Amino acid sequence: MQIHDLPYPDPGVPDVRSGPRFLWWLGRNQLGGQLKSLAWGLLHFLSVSAQPFCVGFAIQAVVDRSGSRLALAGGLMALLGAGIAIGDTFLHRAAVTNWITAAARVQQLLARKASRLGSALTRRVAAGEVVAVSTGDVEKIGWFVEAVSRFTAAALTVVLVCVGLAVYQPTLGLVVAVGLPVLALAVLPLLPRATRRADVQREKAGYATELASDTVAGLRVLRGIGGEELFLDRYRRASQEVRRAAVRSARMWSLISAIQVLLPGLLLVSVVWYGVHLAHEGRITVGELVTVYSSVMVLTYPLRHFEEIAMAYSFSRPSAKRAARVLSLERATDADGSRAADTPSGDLYDPVTGLLAPTGRLTAVVCGDPDAAGRLAERLGGHPTEDGPSVLLGGVPLDELPLDCARSAVLVQDKDPVLLSGTLRELLDVPASGDVAAEDALAAAQCGDVLEALVQGSVDAEDPMDARITERGRSLSGGQRQRLALARSLITDPRVLVLDEPTSAVDSHTEARIATGVRDLRAGRTTVVFTSSPLLLDRADRVVLVHEGEVAAVGVHRELLHEDHRYRAVVTRETEEEVALHGEAGASRDEEVALRGEGAALNGVLKELEEIEETA
Repeated sequence: MQIHDLPYPDPGVPDVRSGPRFLWWLGRNQLGGQLKSLAWGLLHFLSVSAQPFCVGFAIQAVVDRSGSRLALAGGLMALLGAGIAIGDTFLHRAAVTNWITAAARVQQLLARKASRLGSALTRRVAAGEVVAVSTGDVEKIGWFVEAVSRFTAAALTVVLVCVGLAVYQPTLGLVVAVGLPVLALAVLPLLPRATRRADVQREKAGYATELASDTVAGLRVLRGIGGEELFLDRYRRASQEVRRAAVRSARMWSLISAIQVLLPGLLLVSVVWYGVHLAHEGRITVGELVTVYSSVMVLTYPLRHFEEIAMAYSFSRPSAKRAARVLSLERATDADGSRAADTPSGDLYDPVTGLLAPTGRLTAVVCGDPDAAGRLAERLGGHPTEDGPSVLLGGVPLDELPLDCARSAVLVQDKDPVLLSGTLRELLDVPASGDVAAEDALAAAQCGDVLEALVQGSVDAEDPMDARITERGRSLSGGQRQRLALARSLITDPRVLVLDEPTSAVDSHTEARIATGVRDLRAGRTTVVFTSSPLLLDRADRVVLVHEGEVAAVGVHRELLHEDHRYRAVVTRETEEEVALHGEAGASRDEEVALRGEGAALNGVLKELEEIEETA
């Protein structure tokens, strides 16, 4: 696999049983690139390590006054110089390719896992951790995968040179052959401690990244409640802990580096002292002494890769562990699409709660617990966060359908939909049936003022569809972002559309028009809306009250207001005392409900004005 061939057609099925197993799986899947890097590495390192033999051969030729041997030594050195240049060039090329392709494979695996899990991913793993794995961790994983082949080439070179020295000059060669393995293994006792310190640093850095990501995502709310300084102090403390952990880790690695410099120096001094003694006795020639001395000096270059592979593994192991943990997550219910890819039609039924959404009708669901409502919405879309029986669409379990088929049949818009940066045309360019035009969806979602705001905020955009939207729509108010997200969902025109609090940040007048627009545009299609807004509930064909995880009442809005005190408590925000106090006053209750509706409408208007003022 070359860089220009990315992305992979299929990144494969990773071994996620542990971090080291995941690294081993990555290495095996890049065997071709590893072998190329190994071959070029051997050419480079052997060419570098063979130069001392040529230097010693040349010096001995000068001592013996042999011009032919001197010329031969010069030719060999020129040939080795070419081998060094060619090997280094292509080794770097192969190493970078291995690094980038390994990182790209991990990123593809993470993207595929995120698309399979959907919003359930951030319910089970912090968003900051996912960001950390897909950015910094993939680089460290790629570094280790790339460094393995260079380390292997360096290790083979050291072995071959030791054998060559032992054959070329047995007396000094044996000293080098014994000393070099000691150099390579001398730092092994320090590696566990260095690895533990690196693990601590990575954990603290990951926590700091998660904290920063969560703080930025909730900055608007933090400003509203005055909690900026509190979270900034938390991040400062986390950042200082990362700094202290990094310093402790760097101290250990600096000690390892110092040992890697000190011990080869001691070996070199020993070889020179012993070699001079042997040369003085006439047991070796000057050329042989120079050869052994130069070989020991040159071997410090491949020996540095022993330190690098240890550092790469210590940093990549926790990264691989975190990546494997994310990649090991599975959907709570997943039958791997045992049925044919035919989108079923019919009623949507949840056997856990007993919720039934008849086909072709607008069903509103009232749930007193917003978190429970969010989990139920995810389950209706085939993204359950816990084990249980699958939701049925037309009697067919959703988890028995292929994933893309199930998602095209049921679309879920959660409470906090994300708007990606780009033009409005790009935002609305989503997989769709083609039966709903963008203009109709925008009109139904009451996006007229949003289009005007986008045009005013764009310098060169005359057509609202060409106006640019900032990251996550930060230049828009909460209500404007909600309406654009609703329009995007309406354009897809799925058979079943599930909306979780789609108008919670919209004023009451706009909300009433949205309710009418959605009802008209989705006529003949199944729509489920999770809401406690009287304006939306009054326009629903069917209202279902879910209480303590089960369907407690079914009817229409006005009937349930009169007949079910639990429904009335959720919709009108009545306390238990108020429910008991007004239990017998039917007419008074109707007036109070109306007043509460007007109060909620006024609060919605004030909320929208505050958001617009904040955006301005």
